[in-house]
Amino acid sequence: MLNQKQTTRPKTAATLTKKEQAFTDTVWSFYDEYGREYLPWRKQITPYRVLVSELMLQQTQVPRVIPKFKAFIEKWPTSKELAKASLGEVLTSWQGLGYNRRAKYLQLTAKEIEDNRHGVFPTNYEELLELPGVGPYTAGAITAFAFNKPVTLVETNIRQVYLQYFFKDAEAVSDQQIKKLLQRTLPLTNTRAWYSALMDYGTHLKRIHGNRTQASASYKKQSPFKGSNREIRGRILQLLSRQPLSAVVIEEQTNFDMVRLDHQLRSLVDEGLVKKSGKLYRLPN
Repeated sequence: MLNQKQTTRPKTAATLTKKEQAFTDTVWSFYDEYGREYLPWRKQITPYRVLVSELMLQQTQVPRVIPKFKAFIEKWPTSKELAKASLGEVLTSWQGLGYNRRAKYLQLTAKEIEDNRHGVFPTNYEELLELPGVGPYTAGAITAFAFNKPVTLVETNIRQVYLQYFFKDAEAVSDQQIKKLLQRTLPLTNTRAWYSALMDYGTHLKRIHGNRTQASASYKKQSPFKGSNREIRGRILQLLSRQPLSAVVIEEQTNFDMVRLDHQLRSLVDEGLVKKSGKLYRLPN
């Protein structure tokens, strides 16, 4: 990989302009010096490990994900082990990451891989999209990071880099505008390192210049966690990871409004994240 101060850069399909060449040199140089190769999902790379990391990293900061990823992989190092786990176990391990449907989809994907695909992940983008809960971005991330194939991939840190360099004073920049530049600067080889470099540089730029992604047409401000339905759902699952409880006891231990609490309990049951037996709620077996 680069990140070892190599002077030869991978070639791109397009002949770069001076500004584009300066841009790629800047990104690679930053990565050579400051690339975060210590991140656990950049070691012992497999499609499964990439999938786990990508689902954990969605709307969750890297420092919070690192210990969660390590513990999760230690417990279930491959899709084979995860497929055998109960959804309740997986949800318990997922606590602190939020958006618990991701944990459900992760386990469903593990079951799909083991039960219907002989333990082998698809290697092309279209087939990856067939996996439970795998959308265009996640399919692209697995293609780029697990299989090192050149594919167009846009997420918040990548947007930050292109917006900062090519659209400094623009507003409402579309992902399509970013993709055109991304496709021109995308290397034909070592795609994995290029995207790692972009993400590391984007994180750096955000610290230095603030969140430039507000200039993206795709930007959506995340609602506050405190008092949100996400907080209620997370607290319910946290309590049920210890023992089955009734709605009344959950209300007593959380002080959430009973109407909202009841609504979220019904939603969790409908989504298969919680089971109800009589008056008691519990995590799935």
